[in-house]
This record gives sequence, structure tokens and C-alpha cells, in this order.
Amino acid sequence: MAPGIEDTHLIPEPALGVNTWSASIEGESQALARAAAKAGLDAPVPTCPNWQVRDLLRHLGGVHRWATAHVADARSEPMPKEEQERLMTSYPGDEALLDWFLRGERSLRQALATAPPDLRCWAFLPAPSPLAFWSRRQAHETEIHRADAQLATQAEISPFAPRIAADGIEEMLFGFAARHRRMALPSELRMALLPQDLAEGWLVRLGADGVTAVRGREDADCRVSGTASQLYLLLWNRLPDTALAVEGDRSTLEIWRRSIKVRWE
Repeated sequence: MAPGIEDTHLIPEPALGVNTWSASIEGESQALARAAAKAGLDAPVPTCPNWQVRDLLRHLGGVHRWATAHVADARSEPMPKEEQERLMTSYPGDEALLDWFLRGERSLRQALATAPPDLRCWAFLPAPSPLAFWSRRQAHETEIHRADAQLATQAEISPFAPRIAADGIEEMLFGFAARHRRMALPSELRMALLPQDLAEGWLVRLGADGVTAVRGREDADCRVSGTASQLYLLLWNRLPDTALAVEGDRSTLEIWRRSIKVRWE
């Protein structure tokens, strides 16, 4: 088993692959850069409190370089905190920030393209391989922050393709959310995610032992319907629940939105 990769026997195999994720990194980075230029570096980012667009570029540019280092150097352990801090604060001044961001994205894609399929390095979510993990994680990181940048322009978020959105939903459900081991709930709650533009769906269970999910369109206490893109953005708290159809016990969705948050540490 690769370093840092958890047992994946209960995790559904991703429907997408490294080439698709890499293409998403490229396209979403370009879209983010366009939105950043339109908004201006001083513009606030509504979905990232206390951030301006420059902070978004600094963060994602640093994350891309952090990911590149793990892949290119085949690191078997996570980057030490001191090195990570230096890397994440190595951005240039405003006049060179956009170009610096795009250079980092290109370096990341180059590292992914030249890495061997059997790459062994540290990763922090279940995945078929470290290469799949890093490709997928950086694709969805970039997609969500592209949405942030578009919101900074006071425009609507351009929708994600259904299959890209579905893969982002599954990374959240079977990866990040599954890490929440305890929830202060007296009984299990069930939430159905029902995309209108895909045949599949997901059933999410929230209980005292944490969050589990399975593929399937089943009934539940709370039923949330919308496009796959809307559901993806909702799970990442980038879209209000009023943008989707919510039936049944809305408190289940509210508990999700209050409890399941992903933060950079």
C-alpha cells in the first residue's frame, strides 16, 4: 500500500482519470486568472472571509507548488511545516502575481505528466494511487477556487460539467467528509443528493460515528435536488441551499453545512 493511502476497498473507483484531472487544472486555472484580472487584486472574495483576490492567487499558487514538490520529489512524508510555510509565502509582488500563479500551474501539470504511473509518495485521502490522488485533489482545489474568483467579479459561477462535478462530489463524500469520525447527533440522519443531469445519486448518512456515503438514489430524511454542479458547489459551501430544491428535514442539510468544512492547515 502506498505511503499515506488509506485502505480503499470500500471507496468507489473514480470514474475519471489523470488526463481529465490535469486538463481541468489547466482550464480552471486559466478561468481563475481571467476572473482575477477582471475583479482586480483588491476585490473581496465573498466565499473566503477576509480574503482579497490576491490572497486567493497566493494561496492556490502556493498549494500548486506544494503539490508539485510531493509529486516531483516522490516524498514519502508530508513536507515539514517550516518548509511548507516558506513555500506558501514565496509569492511575488502584485505586478507579477498572475504570471507567478500560472507558472506554478504549468509546473504542477508537468510534474503530473512526467510522474511514473506507479509513483509512490505521501497522500492524505483514499485514492487508487498517489498519482491519482494528487491529480484529482489539485483539479478540485482549482475548480472550487475558480468559483471563488468568479464570485469576486460579482458574476454567477460558470457551471462545471456534470461528470467533473460528480467526481468532485465523490472526493468530498468518500474523502474529506469520511474523516469526520464523531458528530453530536442523537440518531442517524440521511440526506439524498439527487442530480437532475445524471442518472446516479448519493445517500449520505450522518451519525454519532461520523459521515458515510454510498452511491444510489434512495429516499432519505432530506432530499436535495439540482444539477451536479449545483450539488458540488453546495457541498463546498459555495452556493446557498436556496439555489436548489430541498425537501424533507432541512436541518439535516444545515448540520452538513455547519459541520463539514475543509480548511487549509
